[in-house]
Amino acid sequence: MNNDVQAFTIEELLTDESDYLIPMYQRNYAWGEGEINQLIQDVLDYQERSHGAGKPQTYYIGTLVVYIRNDGLLEVIDGQQRFTTLTLLAIWLKNNKRANATAPELENYHILNLGFESRLISTNTLTELFQGVDTNKLLSEKFNNDLIKGYTLIGNFLGEFDETKLNNFCDYLFKHVQITRIKVPDDTDLNHYFEVMNNRGEQLEKHEIIKAQLMSVLNKIEDTQEKSRSLKALNLVWNACSNMERYVQYGFNTVQRDSLFGQGDWGQFSVGTFEELAKLLDKKQENTSSGAVDSEGTALSLAAILDGAIKKRPEEGDEGTSERFNSVINFSNFLLHVLRVFKKDDVPLDDKQIIDEFHKAFIATDEAIPKVKSFVFALLKCKYLFDQYVIKREFTQAGDGWSLKRLRWYSKESVSYVNTFSDGTAENEDGFDGANRRILMLLSALHVSTPTLAYKHWLNGALKYLFTAQKPESPISANEYLKNLEQLARKFVFNRFLAEGEGQNYFQMIYGDNSSPENQIIVRNQLPHEKLRFGAIENNFVFNYLDYLLWLRDKQEDPVVREFEFTFRSSVEHFYPQHPMDGHAVMEPETLHRFGNLCLISHSKNSRLSNFQPKAKQEHFAANIKQKQIDSLKLYAMLRLLQRSREWKAEEVLEHENEMFAVLFNAVSF
Repeated sequence: MNNDVQAFTIEELLTDESDYLIPMYQRNYAWGEGEINQLIQDVLDYQERSHGAGKPQTYYIGTLVVYIRNDGLLEVIDGQQRFTTLTLLAIWLKNNKRANATAPELENYHILNLGFESRLISTNTLTELFQGVDTNKLLSEKFNNDLIKGYTLIGNFLGEFDETKLNNFCDYLFKHVQITRIKVPDDTDLNHYFEVMNNRGEQLEKHEIIKAQLMSVLNKIEDTQEKSRSLKALNLVWNACSNMERYVQYGFNTVQRDSLFGQGDWGQFSVGTFEELAKLLDKKQENTSSGAVDSEGTALSLAAILDGAIKKRPEEGDEGTSERFNSVINFSNFLLHVLRVFKKDDVPLDDKQIIDEFHKAFIATDEAIPKVKSFVFALLKCKYLFDQYVIKREFTQAGDGWSLKRLRWYSKESVSYVNTFSDGTAENEDGFDGANRRILMLLSALHVSTPTLAYKHWLNGALKYLFTAQKPESPISANEYLKNLEQLARKFVFNRFLAEGEGQNYFQMIYGDNSSPENQIIVRNQLPHEKLRFGAIENNFVFNYLDYLLWLRDKQEDPVVREFEFTFRSSVEHFYPQHPMDGHAVMEPETLHRFGNLCLISHSKNSRLSNFQPKAKQEHFAANIKQKQIDSLKLYAMLRLLQRSREWKAEEVLEHENEMFAVLFNAVSF
């Protein structure tokens, strides 16, 4: 790996033969209980995740930016609080007999490699702690009280661990937690760099580190013109794609948009290779964004990259601003989706592992240069597809809601957003009918079921299809895209959430051979009741997919159903309560926990309504229904059945459940 950007395990960092120095211009150690406990808890959380996965998974803990001084010392210019805390943590473990007795990683930790410039008190404090001096003997003005406090807080947290837990923590911390060390170039203006870091108020973003890594690969190109052209393309594409709230077209000037996305259109993707892309972007352009290369394509310092991240140029026109749309994912996690689509390999969709995954894909590999070029092209293509064919939250004067829109060029003075699958005319912008609305509803059902930024397998399935299907001469078909999404949704439900045993994994369902028997939709004579009972439902998409099917079935007949929108409802509610109030009878557990008595509502409503009787809940939701609003279409069906039956007992639970099972089962051959 390029020595300017290098990943270290914590064991490698602390036993590194280099001497690290925290300079005078850095503030004193200032982490308190909140920051220290969070760092340790993050390690524990990822250790537990690794245990659940059955194999160690690397946890990326942040960055350490250093500058090589003339005397050979590595001056720490970013990440000093984290590095100091890791040092204090290792010292505490070294001094703890339970940890030190069985942790081989601590045997090599016999030299302290961190010091403080012109701060003798701080250096002496760290040295005394490293030598095992009791903290009670260090409580004087001769020692740094903040370092002693940090050391004590670590002890308070870890002191509760038994020997097994402590040793497992040591093993994971030293072997599987990584920090990325970045050396800034020799000619870096440190005063300017430090000013930039202070302005940011945060560490380097992970995607900035990835960008620096990919630039280091392209810097190895021997041909000067090719290197300049390639670096410029990487920089422009990266800057255009990194703003997930803005359509990618607005990351380029108008001349570049005409070349890349169709003159007088801006809604096509007409480039076929990285070489074609680089040539188009290498033409003399005006108003190119600042970043990691200058006008000649020369690589700039890391400080310049950061400086460019602060001084964003104004966009052309107000349509490119970020306030209108909110993305369902951030850029670091999006990069992992692109990497998985690009490699067709089971890349973890969690940005805690992004540094390691990109290192394996491009740094520690043969033919790194062509692979980086191909990835840059894939990134631009995926961002274009994401913008055109994946939902966003749109904010307008009329309110906010899910949208599926593309950029449409009308004239030099007129560019707007229209439904992706429409001709842009008013009669096709209704928003409730047609393939565009159907795709939007299914995508939003998938998204609200997995609201976290990590592990959005539905998004990866959509991008994989779009990336393969899109060709310059062949636009994406609404019907084929919808067909693919519905097949993917059925696989998630029937081949995983409702399958016998663990079911298929996501990568197999998305990238497997659709013609093979193991990748077909599993069909049964009846749905598995045990996987649809309270406490056994693996994912809320089972509820949301059912709501999607109910919307398809009833939207033409009922305006409440027609105008239904998926929202973030995370609480599984018992319609007949588990703990009824006012002396009402307790329902038998066999009936109480059946799927026919369950629905999704928001967490706040669950807290308020959980112990109410069904009729009281019906009265509560009546006002919403008048406004054509309801949390769940399954809940709406339950309320309508209650209105007909005038009671909610075992018979109604079973009747509703059988109706819902019929809707789900019929979807298998949908």
